[in-house]
Amino acid sequence: MAGLDSLYQELILDHSKRRVGAADLAGTVEPPHSATSHQRNPVCGDEITLRATLAGGSDDDDGEVVSDVAWEGLGCSISQASASMLTELARGASTAEVARLTEGFREAMRSKGKLALDEEVFGDAAALSGVSRFTARVKCAMLAWVALEDAVRRAHPSAG
Repeated sequence: MAGLDSLYQELILDHSKRRVGAADLAGTVEPPHSATSHQRNPVCGDEITLRATLAGGSDDDDGEVVSDVAWEGLGCSISQASASMLTELARGASTAEVARLTEGFREAMRSKGKLALDEEVFGDAAALSGVSRFTARVKCAMLAWVALEDAVRRAHPSAG
């Protein structure tokens, strides 16, 4: 199992460096059907500002689709990697699927190591499963997910 933990640590460090979806959002115009959410972890100082843009779905799918996710943040490798991994999962997913993923991620993070994320469903984000054993780091991993959840809710045309 030590080899797998090492691989997961390497994956987290890789995402914290290459930061999929990272962008400078300051001074940019928010596209139509989008919203921005700023979240902060007061315990450690991690911060993220995340913008979600929605596009309409067809009658035979789960509704609107997250057409883009862009974010900027400061913080530990866990919070930055989580935002990067989340971006890969959320882009092109329906808002219903994003809600299911967020709830599944939240459940795993609250499990204190008892529930592992399914790699086939969560992709690289499954590497964050071990974070749930460290209560102080759960908020770091959850920060981007909470920001996405908030931004999608506020970007939805009927929400405002």
